Amino acid sequence: MALTPRLEIRQSQGLTLTPQLMLSIKLLQFSHLELKSFVEEEMLRNPLLEREETTESAVSASQGSPEPASSQQSNVNNVEGVRQPEIAELDTADLQSASSIADTMDTDAASLFPEQVGQDSIRASTQTYSQSQRVPGSEPGDISEYVSAPTTLGGHLADQIHMLVETPAERLIAHHLLNNLDEKGYLDISCSTIAEQLGTDLAAVETVLAVLQTCEPSGVFARNLGECLALQLAEKDRLDPMMGALLENLDLVASHDFTALKQATGASDDDLAGMLSEIRQLDPRPGRAFDGAPIQPVVADVFVREGADGGWNIELNSEILPKVLVNRAYYAQLSKRGPKGEEKAFLVDCLQTANWLTKSLDQRARTILKTATEIVRVQDAFLLHGVTRLKPMTLKMVADAIKMHESTISRVTSNKYISTPRGLFEMKYFFTTALGSTSGASEHSAESVRHLIRQMIDGEDPGKTLSDDTIAARLRETIHVDVARRTVAKYREGMHIPSSVIRRRQKKALNQAG
Repeated sequence: MALTPRLEIRQSQGLTLTPQLMLSIKLLQFSHLELKSFVEEEMLRNPLLEREETTESAVSASQGSPEPASSQQSNVNNVEGVRQPEIAELDTADLQSASSIADTMDTDAASLFPEQVGQDSIRASTQTYSQSQRVPGSEPGDISEYVSAPTTLGGHLADQIHMLVETPAERLIAHHLLNNLDEKGYLDISCSTIAEQLGTDLAAVETVLAVLQTCEPSGVFARNLGECLALQLAEKDRLDPMMGALLENLDLVASHDFTALKQATGASDDDLAGMLSEIRQLDPRPGRAFDGAPIQPVVADVFVREGADGGWNIELNSEILPKVLVNRAYYAQLSKRGPKGEEKAFLVDCLQTANWLTKSLDQRARTILKTATEIVRVQDAFLLHGVTRLKPMTLKMVADAIKMHESTISRVTSNKYISTPRGLFEMKYFFTTALGSTSGASEHSAESVRHLIRQMIDGEDPGKTLSDDTIAARLRETIHVDVARRTVAKYREGMHIPSSVIRRRQKKALNQAG
């Protein structure tokens, strides 16, 4: 049979994701801050969306004359029966300037009007005052309007560059170096790369860099940790050859190998202890003092409290849930005008989008509550006894229990926090892998094993630090968990706990210092 092109009509079934469905799935993984920002943008775009008024606002609005929902917020301060204060307006038409009055009286303007120094016209100051007072419906300014903007590292250094660097070519290099600083104040690009980008020689870049390294805070524009500490020590006039040798062997400082350090630097025990004490007083990240990023507090999405019947009460945090409504009365009012063409299409689209958004927000809240309920049911022993009773749990276990897909559970537990009697935890915290038991009993959670490893290390004898093999053997003996030495090492490194050799050196150094 010859292969020839032809046209055919076929019917088939398939699943497709509409843009609204894709956005509804994306809503699940939004944190409450991201969700609030998204809803605010939708409310600005869609006139049919409005905030659900609080009880106080609703009561205040009901006492006044009925107005559209869009103006209810502004009517809260205009309750019927309450007289608004009248602001007297100043007649400034005949006011003369301060200098003309002083000339008439043959004196100085500062002697007659000391408060008007720097202002020629009394009319200007009085008009500014009266205009600011008679703005109808004006509200007190937010306190953030009167707070000075935080000083950034870039702005602080740019002011110093303007005074230290004179020629335009050097300023170009200086600002290019400034733009390549990281948040710690380190230069994360080589001088040769900057010279190649700007088309200049390497010596010119290094000359400008040497000038910039004298800026405050001390240690900025360093290319590594050793150079950062050296700049700070040079400012204190403490960068002698012995200290320089110590900075060249910072890896030995990190490993607390004091024997090798004394051989490399030629220092005695007292000299080494003094130099290490000086290094501890330095700032390895000089740029962090200018971190202007606001710290967002962690807010719980779900609250878990003990019930009167011995169970657990689970509720959503209503304070962070967006409260939006569809203004159907406004839609009906606009529909009566008989919009046509693009106006009608826009109105219908706004109504569909508003209905979809309210439905998606409700579905998101229900999904979070279902997931949290199943987590609490499985981790009941953890809530009662602590992390040692944390059970292994996977996304698939929760998905099967509440009849949802595993990817949905992964999205709904991202950036969500649950407040329990044991503290505030991210929902992802409760999903841990399982470690087998040597006694045939129930499996152990990896998080509970990490907790036991930390407890053993914290309680070890300074003279007898526990090796990874010893910790693995004790875990098999005490809780009958089948864990290998490399697993213990992986968990220990994940908790940023050094090896037994380094811990022994650290504790020995602490004992000598004490």
